[in-house]
Amino acid sequence: MKPWLHIVGIGEDGMDGLTPATRAVCEAAEVIVGGERHHALADGIGAARFSWPSPFDALIETLKEQRGKRVVVLTSGDPLWYSVGARIGRNIDPAEITYHPQVGAFQMAAARMGWSMADLETLTVHGRPVEQMIAYIQPDQRLLILTTGAETPAQIAAFLAARGFGQSRMTVLANMGGEDEARFDGVAESWTHEVPPFNTLAVDCIAAPDAALLPRVPGLADELFEHDGTMTKQEVRAITVAKLMPMRGALLWDIGCGCGSVAVEWMRAARYARAIGIEPRADRRAMAAANALALGAPKLELVEGMVPEALTGLAAPDAIFIGGGLSREVFTAAWDALRPLGRLAANAVTLESEAELIALHREFGGQLVTLQISRVEALGSLSSWKPMRPVTQLSLIKR
Repeated sequence: MKPWLHIVGIGEDGMDGLTPATRAVCEAAEVIVGGERHHALADGIGAARFSWPSPFDALIETLKEQRGKRVVVLTSGDPLWYSVGARIGRNIDPAEITYHPQVGAFQMAAARMGWSMADLETLTVHGRPVEQMIAYIQPDQRLLILTTGAETPAQIAAFLAARGFGQSRMTVLANMGGEDEARFDGVAESWTHEVPPFNTLAVDCIAAPDAALLPRVPGLADELFEHDGTMTKQEVRAITVAKLMPMRGALLWDIGCGCGSVAVEWMRAARYARAIGIEPRADRRAMAAANALALGAPKLELVEGMVPEALTGLAAPDAIFIGGGLSREVFTAAWDALRPLGRLAANAVTLESEAELIALHREFGGQLVTLQISRVEALGSLSSWKPMRPVTQLSLIKR
């Protein structure tokens, strides 16, 4: 099928910034779809105009209804980099689409800052929880962030200051490439600028000596989590998440999630990793939600209920952690739901649960280990090792 849908990246310089071929496509369009700002940048073309539909998910049907006409969708910058072009391409055959990329906000911001694109993180909080950028606050890290609006830089400045990164340098770049381009520079702890709503934020993370260190590899300190004492402790958590193998976009079920420490670490460890925490107690779900916000995993989904009943209707997982409520019935329901090549880890601290894992290991195989951690404690004027409760762990890959 010949492409009928053109997705055009347009910058602040409007039609003048398009290549001659792309400009000709726009001028020949019978239908143009885009936001108010995009229509203003492509004024003077005699085509039928459609704004973004509400709800936005109706966009695909709106476009399909125009099949057979010459249709142009206007987006900002590169249509396939944190933009609507990717969503359209997942729902309409790419053979029907021609993409016309423009230099995007990230490339322009990197050029303005003199930063190498290969040496920084590119993020978006546009229309997404701002807290998800917290996972990327690390010493000497450079971030380029597509923002939600004028208030976003101040919110991010507060996140930085609260974690000991108050001296981080921040630059807001607004309306790049247009006549009204503006730049605002400052540091996080004293950020007071009022900025235009359409902006990109550059952050050069600078850590104070007492800054919180929050690496994306698993094993965050226990005291970073709000908990009631019942949680997967730091050393065991690091081993557990490693066995679960976080991967880009993968989904974890955290059964008996408690304060959510394993689910949060899973989501931090890989881009777009998702997690559903199943927890019957409301107080622990509240702690898990607070930890997810504080540690940069705001999309953690929490489900009330007992397993296996609470698993009904959930999306099939790529990994499952059973941290509470272990039984043969729970294990079997989880194992049956796990996708091929999925990973399962189950931890036990009681003798009864350990016996269940031993029996499951005989039947299903996998790796069965006992984890014994000791931490140093004062013993009078001296020091000694204090053993923690041993944890028996069964881990398997579904093949």
